[in-house]
Amino acid sequence: MATLGVLKEKVPGENRVAMVPEVLPSILKYGLQVCVESGAGINAGYFDEMYDDKGAKILPTAHEVLKNAHIVCLIHPPRKEDIAHFVENSILISLLYPLLHLDLVKELAAQKLTVFSLDLIPRISRAQSMDPLSSQSTVSGYKALIMAANTLPKFLPMLTTPAGTIPPCKVFVIGAGVAGLQAIATARRLGALVEAYDIRPVAKEQVESLGAKFVNLPITAQDVEDRSGYAKAQSEEFYSKQRQLIIDQCKKADIVITTALVPGVKAPKLIAKEAVEMMKPGSVIVDLAAEQGGNCELTVPGKTVVQNHVIIHGPLNIASTMAPQASLFYSKNIQSFLSLFFKENKLSIQWEDEIIQKTLVIREGKIVNEKVLNALNQQLS
Repeated sequence: MATLGVLKEKVPGENRVAMVPEVLPSILKYGLQVCVESGAGINAGYFDEMYDDKGAKILPTAHEVLKNAHIVCLIHPPRKEDIAHFVENSILISLLYPLLHLDLVKELAAQKLTVFSLDLIPRISRAQSMDPLSSQSTVSGYKALIMAANTLPKFLPMLTTPAGTIPPCKVFVIGAGVAGLQAIATARRLGALVEAYDIRPVAKEQVESLGAKFVNLPITAQDVEDRSGYAKAQSEEFYSKQRQLIIDQCKKADIVITTALVPGVKAPKLIAKEAVEMMKPGSVIVDLAAEQGGNCELTVPGKTVVQNHVIIHGPLNIASTMAPQASLFYSKNIQSFLSLFFKENKLSIQWEDEIIQKTLVIREGKIVNEKVLNALNQQLS
């Protein structure tokens, strides 16, 4: 019988855990045993006895878990000092971001592991339940708007009182992916007026379905999406018009939420210093792209700064601030992904499956992901 190992996340400030007790009954139905590092879920409010009650075995250290596990699930890449303790030919499932961790990929391959990176989940309907980038973006979009509302020295909804009427707050959201749409929905629930912009015309219907106004750019983007659903590079004329549109929108807004990210590269700079200087005093920017440098030129990753009386938040790992539910989402993603690993309660990975092929980085010690191989070859040249 195969064993699934759950480790405590060791990244500073990380409160989430890759598997929560609530999901264990579904995991056990695959025929898996589960062993959990003691204290793995404590920062998310999940205690050892809760795992024990759901049928998991609690082990005192990460190395004890690794010694017993055939499959290991993590959120972040494993620490280098832990890699040597993985059992040869065991399986690692995590958000590896392999193009950003090429040296780590080589070490994992040297240990003869099979490694799946969940940040490579393809954007197809069948994979939605397995996609942690989407599930964690749901958390981030919600929390970004709450953070902004807590900082903004104004009411969000319109209020009519004996002392007069207060108009609703204006929110501008850049990027209508999962995080952006969740920020829009949350702002609308709190009574704000919301406008949103996305380079992809297909986002218009989604934005308007949430009761927000879609801001159109007076120039048509060409071939806007790649196969993964991310935006493609455009002409300089397009970017010039886009910069002016963002300046005009920021001048009107009380809150600006930015969510524009491109996997594996620095975030595009969409809000120039000039735009910030034209914003109203006391207005707020929450830059959800801060982990990749930020969409605002003045963002300082991991810090809150004030520039020209505008408050700019650059949060890192914002999903970790809502660890209980973010962990539940991630656990559900893992549960769905593992459905491709088992047949009749036996480990039988569907190697031909598109999702397996897209997420597989290393198979039994051999690096098989084409983009990772190309990047490693470039390192050598």
